[in-house]
Amino acid sequence: MAKITENLQFINEKIKQAKNRSEKKQDVTVIAVTKQVTTERAFEAIEAGLIHLGENRPEGLLAKKSEINNQAKWHYIGSLQSRKVKQVINEIDYLHSLDRFSLAEEIDKRAQKTINCFVQANVSGEESKHGLNRDEVIPFIESLAEFEHIRIVGLMTMAPNTEDEEIIRNVFRELKNLQQEVVKLNLPFAPCQELSMGMSNDYEIAVEEGATFVRIGTALVG
Repeated sequence: MAKITENLQFINEKIKQAKNRSEKKQDVTVIAVTKQVTTERAFEAIEAGLIHLGENRPEGLLAKKSEINNQAKWHYIGSLQSRKVKQVINEIDYLHSLDRFSLAEEIDKRAQKTINCFVQANVSGEESKHGLNRDEVIPFIESLAEFEHIRIVGLMTMAPNTEDEEIIRNVFRELKNLQQEVVKLNLPFAPCQELSMGMSNDYEIAVEEGATFVRIGTALVG
């Protein structure tokens, strides 16, 4: 298994090249997706300089955090069931999968701090993917004004699993366009400056199209 430091150097260089190809010069944060690796491997990521770790199950998150504790910023990147909100919401720094009002209600009820949330949009329209349809995103965000513990920092999407780069690019571009629409609303609880998009197989395209957070597992930690 390759050293994470070597993998990260390669990924950072690819991100730099992607930004150079694009007119966008945004800062890009790499989230090490540690959901399928050991705590030891997660520690390696921290030693390599990665402080943003992503988990998609309460059990995995809590187990790793109990050992790693405050050395990392924690991103919950999976779909979150309302009944499991109380387990994780005060243990994380970012939630990447806010996609329904009932979940927002539960978060606001359980949170003891402001939670940085990404609204998940199903831009591709695939039935197998979670998230709101494009036309639902802005009305949904506007409906969250009453929740004092929720801050919409950005939008998140997952591209289709395809080799067709143009399809992937169009999905990421559409999310960027949607994000800009939200920004223009000037909602104090939804600055929406961030874009969480791009994984191991498509993060370069995502960066070219404006991603500020990329969620990388296989290419980084194995």
